[in-house]
Amino acid sequence: MVALDGTIVAIANPAIQKDLDASFSDVQWITNGYFLALAVTLITAGKLGDRFGHRQTFLVGVTGFAASSGAIGLSHSIALVVSFRVLQGLFGALLMPAALGLLRATFPAERLNMAIGIWGMVIGASTAGGPILGGVLVEHVNWQSVFFINVPVGALALVLGLLILLDHRAENAPRSFDLLGIALLSAAMFCLVWALIKAPTWGWGDGRTWAFIGASVVGFALFAFWETKVREPLIPLALFRSVPLSAGVVLMVLMAIAFMGGLFFVTFYLQNVHGMSPVDAGLHLLPLTGMMIVGSPLAGALITRLGPRIPLAGGMICTAVAMYGMSTLEADTGGGVMSLWFALLGLGLAPVMVGATEVIVGNAPMELSGVAGGLQQAAMQIGGSLGTAVLGAVMASKVDHALPGNWTRAGLPRLTPAQLDQASEAVQVGVAPVPKGTPGPIAAKVTAVAHDTFMSGMSLASLVAAGVAAVAVLVALLTKRGENAQAGAGVGHI
Repeated sequence: MVALDGTIVAIANPAIQKDLDASFSDVQWITNGYFLALAVTLITAGKLGDRFGHRQTFLVGVTGFAASSGAIGLSHSIALVVSFRVLQGLFGALLMPAALGLLRATFPAERLNMAIGIWGMVIGASTAGGPILGGVLVEHVNWQSVFFINVPVGALALVLGLLILLDHRAENAPRSFDLLGIALLSAAMFCLVWALIKAPTWGWGDGRTWAFIGASVVGFALFAFWETKVREPLIPLALFRSVPLSAGVVLMVLMAIAFMGGLFFVTFYLQNVHGMSPVDAGLHLLPLTGMMIVGSPLAGALITRLGPRIPLAGGMICTAVAMYGMSTLEADTGGGVMSLWFALLGLGLAPVMVGATEVIVGNAPMELSGVAGGLQQAAMQIGGSLGTAVLGAVMASKVDHALPGNWTRAGLPRLTPAQLDQASEAVQVGVAPVPKGTPGPIAAKVTAVAHDTFMSGMSLASLVAAGVAAVAVLVALLTKRGENAQAGAGVGHI
């Protein structure tokens, strides 16, 4: 449910905007509100699971997530939709680390990778399948059904959770809360994520963007200082003495930058350049989804046998090659070539999703499995946000630089600076800025220029993503199997 709602709602946004008469900014907050609440509270939510038990945290999370989903479907104003989306994100934050904490506590070391592999398969399928399911529901039912679908799923998860899940509690689980630590970390995370969300609007050179980034750095520094003083810290900094755990967190950030940032433009490419419907675009991404579904359990078995280092490095090599391949796509590239690169990307992501998760959770003590799960999820959320923001800035810069020249060379009428800015914004998402009533030949020229310029921006963004994935190969070589996977106390060191 949590992974699905990260992508399924994007398909419903146009229908919500029309039905509730919302502005573009309002619609952005449907996604941003959810993401902000989720990213800021994940680590704290993991600590709650360590303190009160992951079973209880999971059951509260699944109940609240389903209830807030139903409330969104019943909402008749954009303000209520955004408010309940924030609530949905908060309950989603309870679910994700709790799920990993339950896996960590339930499965022995020799079966943990396979369990995380199946978990990764479900997360991957849900993330990539969101646009397909969302397109079908919005097209054939209504936008409310995108949220209502969580209610029966949540009810079933609650019943099965009550019947099946076991209450595992570590003997030396934390007994108190680091309230100041929670406040400092939440404030630092909020400032960082807020800066990343607003940077495309404010601009990377704007003082407000860097003020929030600076505030986040100060917040993280104060948090780190306080964690060395408190008796039961929110995140014991000794965790990061484990080189494999730290490498796993960095690897998850880099993987998410390459994957989320690259995939962000692929959806525009399929829908706006190739003219596909949301459902068709989702179907064209099935090679990626399919390889993640098939590859995740296989990756779990491979990591159990060989350890995480080789599969993780191999996965990031595949990801780098796939992103390089996507940089060669053109406006008229056929489905077969696209499917090849999408499949290779899914094949590369599967071992990274499974292996980095096992490295992070497996190298943390059992009593901190929830915090480790929160770290894993927070790293992925921040990486996804960084990828979208940074690669979005790369795209915008390339389009702003290339569009005027391409426009002039095509012999199109000269644009005013204001018109050029509007055209550039449209081209950045693959839309041809063709005014109504434009004669056919001129409209065709505008469309060709817009698509060629968009493709040059997407190519550069994909190359940057490939470079990030290449750096991640080196980070993957620092990982190793969880030293605490058996149940050992203390933190593994190198």
